[in-house]
Amino acid sequence: MARPDKAAAVAELTDQFRNSNAAVLTEYRGLTVAQLKQLRRSLGENAQYAVVKNTLTKIAANEAGISTLDDLFNGPTAVAFVTGDPVESAKGLRDFAKDNPNLVIKGGVLDGKAMSADEIKKLADLESREVLLAKLAGAFKGKQTQTAQLLQALPSKLVRTVDALRAKQAEQGGAE
Repeated sequence: MARPDKAAAVAELTDQFRNSNAAVLTEYRGLTVAQLKQLRRSLGENAQYAVVKNTLTKIAANEAGISTLDDLFNGPTAVAFVTGDPVESAKGLRDFAKDNPNLVIKGGVLDGKAMSADEIKKLADLESREVLLAKLAGAFKGKQTQTAQLLQALPSKLVRTVDALRAKQAEQGGAE
């Protein structure tokens, strides 16, 4: 029978997997406590970084419906549970790993889909959600301006065409 403390740990980890929209598994071997503290700060407010036991975390992930991470639970493992913008946390992990090569990104899960370490690094290269939304709004505004200019040009072009036809008819009428 499972010990109550282990059952509670599995239940807590299961809740974290269910309540986060992304989870990134890392190997932290060789990092000091001060470096781990710095890493937690670099992840932002919407992420929790926790050193975990592989067996318990594997059970919790499976209970949360995530079985794609099973192969990544080896060696010293820590998980970044992301509840906000996953791009911000991925950037924090990538930048920290550049300065501290002892941090190894193993892989993770985003909205229930497995991600390799390379895919997480590509995610980190994306711009933040706010920047992407601003660019999209700018593109929509630009298209609206183009549409308005086109709709304004049509009547004026029609008037110029009608005036040219009248002038041509007057010219032909005066020539006869």
